[in-house]
Amino acid sequence: MKNGAGPSGPGVLVIEPMGNAGRFLVEAADRLGVRLYAATHKDVHEGYPDRLRASLVGVCVTDLTHVPQALEDMAAFCRQHAIAGVAPCFELFTPLAALLADRIGVPGNDPGLAWAARNKIEMGEAFAAAGIPAPRSAVAHDAAEAYRAARAHGLGWPLVVKPAEQGGSWGVSVVDGPEAPEVAARLADAVGAAQRYTHAHPHGLELDTRVLLQEYIPGGEYSCDTVVAGGVAYPLPVVAKDTTEGRYRIETGHTCPSGLPAPLVRKVQHIAARAALAVGVRNGIAHTEVKIPPGTQTPYVIETGARLPGDNLCEVVEAATGVSEAVAHLQAVLGLVPDTVPTRTDAASIRFLLPEHGGVLRRVVIPELPGTHSEAHLRPGAVVPEPADSSCRIGHVVARAETADQARGLAERVAARSRVEMG
Repeated sequence: MKNGAGPSGPGVLVIEPMGNAGRFLVEAADRLGVRLYAATHKDVHEGYPDRLRASLVGVCVTDLTHVPQALEDMAAFCRQHAIAGVAPCFELFTPLAALLADRIGVPGNDPGLAWAARNKIEMGEAFAAAGIPAPRSAVAHDAAEAYRAARAHGLGWPLVVKPAEQGGSWGVSVVDGPEAPEVAARLADAVGAAQRYTHAHPHGLELDTRVLLQEYIPGGEYSCDTVVAGGVAYPLPVVAKDTTEGRYRIETGHTCPSGLPAPLVRKVQHIAARAALAVGVRNGIAHTEVKIPPGTQTPYVIETGARLPGDNLCEVVEAATGVSEAVAHLQAVLGLVPDTVPTRTDAASIRFLLPEHGGVLRRVVIPELPGTHSEAHLRPGAVVPEPADSSCRIGHVVARAETADQARGLAERVAARSRVEMG
């Protein structure tokens, strides 16, 4: 399927560019003169935004859930279009991207380790093998086994319960300790929530329905992305993360720079790079999330993904530092040295608008203040789920300023003055 002539530079096949990071890859490809192609399903492609459709030079239509056939289809497509790089954009297809890159002989990630970047159970095993500080964990198939495993492994309380394969905080719960009433029932509910997703939308990809039980790590939350090219890690800035409290920990915002002291920033960058390499990232990018317990200098890796970050973090990092993560990602998959040196020292922050409860969106008003811009994710009349994961977000505001505190404060003021009316 062809959409037009497009640029004349090297070609990159993006395995599923839908989602938040896709538009940043489109912008990066335009800057670099890269010919951008997509591999996706026919029905998924039909739902692409007009801008994404127009930006693609061609599309490989296949069934990404059927690995042997998808590899055959994509390899033939790559040969036909002289593809020089493969870029995963959808987390659950990162192992497929590694297999394809290996098959056609272009820079890619280690296919023998790539599954650990998709499956959080295997990820934990990879971290343990590499000696990376991470929460203690156990695996369960049902609620009864979860209760026994949590006690047998001494994971303590609160307890984090999450799906083996999923993103966006979907299916993740924090269960209060044994002093809380009906803890067994709460744990059963959390296991049920984690196992609710048996197939990933919109491709119908079958998911591992085992449940991961993780020790709860207190303290501040941060993320750090790492570009890897030829096995060499190039660290990106550390970003501070804010979440809701209680059972569901929905990400409510991010701020760059993080505000951590320089020695601790370097520790986070180092551990994030180790995490990326542990799950097989060799030519590409990884998004790593960490927590730092109060009174310590030890970052614990919660998880990592071998793809660009979501949550408009590409925009936040570039606004603060001048570094385009998407450009660096494309350079890495093409076998080039990535541009990761900051060109400015500003600050940026994003805040998401969440509803108090689910229902039908009646109205959303986001005020405009100097130094900010905003975007509504949903239109009036949209059905909004209960606030349990990132799918409930109504919109967001991005603020840019000289310091992190100023940027965070500006974004928070706009969020506080915004109105979300639910029916």
